[in-house]
Amino acid sequence: MRWNGRTVLALVLVSMMASSLFTMAFLKGSTPAASLLTVGASSSQDYPQEFSKLYEAFEIIKREYIQNVPNDKLVEGAIDGMIKTLDDPYTDYMSPEAAEQFNESLDSTFQGIGAEVTMQNGRVTIVSPFKGSPAEKAGLKPNDQILSVNGESLEGLDLYQAVQKIRGPKGSKAVLKVLRSGVEEPLTIVCIRDEIPIETVYSEVITQDGMKFGKIEITQFSAETAKHFAEQLDKLEKQGIKGLVIDVRGNPGGYLLAVKEIGQLLIPHQGTIVKIVYGDNAKGEEEIRSTLDKAKPYPIVMLVDNGSASASEILAGAMRDSGGYKLVGEKTFGKGTVQNTVEMKDKSQIKLTIAKWLTPKGEWIHKKGIEPDYKVDQPAFFKAAPLPQDKVLQRDMAGAEVKNLQVILEGLGLGPGRSDGYFDARTEDAVKRFQAGKKLPVTGKVDQKTAAAIQEAILAEIRNQKNDKQLQKALQVLEEQAKAK
Repeated sequence: MRWNGRTVLALVLVSMMASSLFTMAFLKGSTPAASLLTVGASSSQDYPQEFSKLYEAFEIIKREYIQNVPNDKLVEGAIDGMIKTLDDPYTDYMSPEAAEQFNESLDSTFQGIGAEVTMQNGRVTIVSPFKGSPAEKAGLKPNDQILSVNGESLEGLDLYQAVQKIRGPKGSKAVLKVLRSGVEEPLTIVCIRDEIPIETVYSEVITQDGMKFGKIEITQFSAETAKHFAEQLDKLEKQGIKGLVIDVRGNPGGYLLAVKEIGQLLIPHQGTIVKIVYGDNAKGEEEIRSTLDKAKPYPIVMLVDNGSASASEILAGAMRDSGGYKLVGEKTFGKGTVQNTVEMKDKSQIKLTIAKWLTPKGEWIHKKGIEPDYKVDQPAFFKAAPLPQDKVLQRDMAGAEVKNLQVILEGLGLGPGRSDGYFDARTEDAVKRFQAGKKLPVTGKVDQKTAAAIQEAILAEIRNQKNDKQLQKALQVLEEQAKAK
């Protein structure tokens, strides 16, 4: 495989993260390359003729405007204007200050709520919360739109400015107003910011019907992910697993190099992992291939959902097209472009879309996602919203918040008897039974203490693997394939 200079700076990313963690990838042979391309000044004779109009506008504003405007403010405004004309949510400009914050957040840990966001239709939108993060614990979901933080509206802010509002020191509170599809009124979600370690690989052995199956969850593709994946895979194989589940649900993406190295552990027959196309045609197409000859001696199934984006989708496409492995879950996010970050002389940066990537069979999944072989919906309570902390839910109330409560009570096996959003006697009885079981005052009202206890209980149910229908389907497929070998 031959890599040219453009591949060195190719970045595969979904978006900016609420934590300001930024995911990118570089390839040059098999080693990471420098993360930024630094651009020097061009001579004035290289500038297109249209630049004279830009300078003319600059001079008019400086000479005629009622107030004095700093030069750097006008220049940054012009750059922002050029970026906006591209109408590309993945192309952006970072001032020196924003770039510094961005670079600092590439450390192994950071403090924040632990979620990745992107800008969609002018609103800060959750791509995915990190596993075990404050965002996940508080109940944030993919596609939630954050309207405000601690009472400060995010309207009109760019992504970097919004990230500054969302981040904060460990132990501080982020009160988010969130718009969620299917819920009429904005939700209030409280996150207690914390230290977020970047642990990206988790593994375990699951025994089902006397057969051992391995499960590896990849939460994002960081610089060390491929190494840790290889270590965990080796550990599982030494335990004699009969099949493997790879879980990239909620994984927003990351280093392309990590995907390449993981793919080389899994994709047989030196199959294609991904194709990268520069420009509007295939003349600049490059192909990243596996170096593995033989397939694993056990079946593999991959779990995906609508929070699986970018690098996750590259791996999913490779597993399906080149590996012949099955995908289980939901349609993926649909991020099929490649970005490059360029640093300017003053340390500001431009993140620019330079290419698109295709699956091994040549499919561009951008804004479409990848459909699983087995579509499996999770129980309704998996997508329930957090209960309100600022009001009491009680008898004869009606609305979306009560409907959400009834979904949760059903998930806890308390049978409220209805799910139409009306708080009747049966709903009250279900709340009383929960309160009695938790030794709380038996009032039938969902106050702050009861809401917190219900939230904790439903999170435990969500984490119970027996309730994870997608995982159970993956294990069923593995068992059938293992027995057929």
